[in-house]
This record gives sequence, C-alpha cells and structure tokens, in this order.
Amino acid sequence: MTSPASFRDRTNWSGGYYELAIEVGSSDDARLQAVLSALWSAAGVHGCFGHGDREPEEQDPVPCTVGSLAEFGHLHGRVRLPTGQLVVCGCVAIRGGDDSGDWLDLYVPVGALDHAGTAYWDGRPFFRSGVMDDWLAAIGIETFNNAPFSLGVIGFEVSGCTDASTLAGQLPQTRDIGYLLPHGNALHYGAANT
Repeated sequence: MTSPASFRDRTNWSGGYYELAIEVGSSDDARLQAVLSALWSAAGVHGCFGHGDREPEEQDPVPCTVGSLAEFGHLHGRVRLPTGQLVVCGCVAIRGGDDSGDWLDLYVPVGALDHAGTAYWDGRPFFRSGVMDDWLAAIGIETFNNAPFSLGVIGFEVSGCTDASTLAGQLPQTRDIGYLLPHGNALHYGAANT
C-alpha cells in the first residue's frame, strides 16, 4: 500500500492541489516571511525541505524562509490531516511584483488525499471536501491571528481566483469555495455553500 507521507512516490504529488491560498497584501519580503512562518506553524508542518522527490531522511532540512522559497520554488513537508493521516504537503509563493501583492499557497496534493482515503469529491463538477475546508479554515484563522493578510481562499486550485479588492469586504452569497475575509481585526470564514 502506498504511504501518503512518501515524498518519493510521485503519485502522492499528482492530481492537482487542495489548498489554502492566502493573498498576503503586498510584495514585501518581511510580510511574506511573517505569513509563511505563521502558516507553517499553524498547520503543524513536520520538517521543511527543498526537494519533493527525496525522502526527508535523504536530504537536509532547509530554513522555512522566503529565501528558501526563492531558491527551491516550493517548500515540502508532512502534515497531519484531521483524520489523523500523515500526508505530504507543500507551499509555494506567487510573487506579484509592483502592480499586485504576493500570494502564499499551502497545499495537499490530491494524490496524497486519495492514498489517505480522504473523500474530497461528491459528484459535483468541482472538487470539494468539507473536512478539508474546515481544517484549512482553522489553519488560516490561526495564521491571521499571528500575521494578518488580505484574503484567504480554500478549495481545489483556488489561488488567484479572486482578490480582496474585487470582493470589497463582502463575502459572495453563493460560494463554490471557502473564503477567509478580514473585517477589522477578525477573520470571517464563509464556507462553500453550493
């Protein structure tokens, strides 16, 4: 049986990504670092590695930093799902430059979810997992409490599907994905409802 925590098993990294995508709010290394550190801690990620094709025991850990993200493209680790299963996970930054802010995505590959036996699709024309959504929302809320951000979205490959300026502080009434939207010092979770 395939272990969903195996880095070397390429099927764990297949099928796309279920993710918490965070619009950091600016293109500033210090702010991105604060959100990255808070996110890694809130998710309880085990390890931080630059290579997703070698087991953690076969490589040296790397610092959980913006510099490591720039060097390796993605950071990899293992995270414990709400079901108790340990699975591979990763993180990537999408740098916005001068015109737009940065995004930071924490993801669990669908292949690892399959191997962990996590139900994430119920016949709808898009991927959905209420268990994963609620878990990622809790991670986002804890992250926000330590490093505020502009917006979080939760679901299957949701990074960049909207932004805080488009939402203008309002949750959509009909939601195909989950939203974490700041109101003052609090973060409000609007679960997917379609």
